[in-house]
Amino acid sequence: MEDLDAIVQEALSAFAGIDDPDKLEQAKARYLGKSGALTGLLKGLAKLPAGERPAFGARVNDAKERLEIALREQRERIQGAKLEARLEEEALDVTLPGRGLGIGGVHPVTRTMERIETLFRSMGFAVADGPEIETDYYNFTALNQPENHPARSMHDTFYLADGKHLLRTHTSPIQIRYLEQHRPPIKIVAPGRVYRHDYDATHSPMFHQIEGLWVDERITFADLKGVLIAFLRLFFERDDVKVRFRPSFFPFTEPSAEIDMSFGEGWLEMGGAGMVHPNVLKNVAIDSERYQGFAFGLGPDRLTMLRYGVNDLRLFFENDLRFLKQFN
Repeated sequence: MEDLDAIVQEALSAFAGIDDPDKLEQAKARYLGKSGALTGLLKGLAKLPAGERPAFGARVNDAKERLEIALREQRERIQGAKLEARLEEEALDVTLPGRGLGIGGVHPVTRTMERIETLFRSMGFAVADGPEIETDYYNFTALNQPENHPARSMHDTFYLADGKHLLRTHTSPIQIRYLEQHRPPIKIVAPGRVYRHDYDATHSPMFHQIEGLWVDERITFADLKGVLIAFLRLFFERDDVKVRFRPSFFPFTEPSAEIDMSFGEGWLEMGGAGMVHPNVLKNVAIDSERYQGFAFGLGPDRLTMLRYGVNDLRLFFENDLRFLKQFN
């Protein structure tokens, strides 16, 4: 009968020299499989004298256990070597700083809106808000704009399909809603997005507006001028900012004026203003004989263009990160 020790040594040597899992399993079959060498020895027990069978059977079982232990250890070595190779291939130097994620920033128009609100808060104004989808009443009628007013034209205003609602064309409806719910003295600014049929270098179908309202006893046009001049000089951080008021017309103010600003060369239109029309106060049940007030509207988008030296409004809303990241 073939020597058992020789088979064990041959198997141990074969296992140790294999580094491929599939080949190791093939080697296992040669020695421990149904037709393997050790299995053949066990089948030959019947040919041995009865007295020798127990001892030889025990030796074969011990040999089988040694080989199974060797197989398990070799499998673990192969798996460990594969893991080590993978770790080396995908090595990460943890001493290097992480790549991190891109950091976003505040949009320049949003930054301007926040600055405007902060400055008006410092002058005692509260910040009010309202819906962007408005009714005809709040957007036009309550602001002393009759049904045949040009602003109601489909060419100027985005109406919804029901014909009763529209995208607000200014933030003045916020003032009406606030006046309905509060009694004088009232001192607010109303910032937000507004919508009109305009699109060129200085106009966009969606743009921003901030309107101010101060209603109290003995409010005059002089108060309006003082607030706006102070604001513009604070916003641009320049004491040489000049402001002028040109006579104009708005349905919701009387008298009304256009607001122009100059740094010394030429004039730039910044918005409109005036004393609140008595009809507007009447629509919200405020006594216009006792209370007066002023209102104004400014364009934060234009203020942003002037502050950052940008000559095309459309750049702010094209979402080009190459343009926007320079402001952060």
